[in-house]
Amino acid sequence: METMSITEASRAGISNLVNAAESGREIALSKHGRVVAEVISAREIEGLRRDRESLRDAALLMTRIATDSGVRTDLDSAMAAFGIDRGELEVELDAERFER
Repeated sequence: METMSITEASRAGISNLVNAAESGREIALSKHGRVVAEVISAREIEGLRRDRESLRDAALLMTRIATDSGVRTDLDSAMAAFGIDRGELEVELDAERFER
């Protein structure tokens, strides 16, 4: 990856940076010797976003597998644990429907 200072990038011009990114070059932009941004293609960004979503899904799946005790609770038991009965739940759901 090529590194340019912000000043060098300004001199090169935005269109040159965009053309470089479109051609597959990745350019790191530095300020006071520290990289603060990168110019990459939209295609690369889209791939990174897809990868991030896939990794998030994989992490969620692995967490669920690791923490799953195998015990399942039916709705009536869960409602009883929270002190809710079906009638109250139906009234609350109906109220939400009318608010929309």
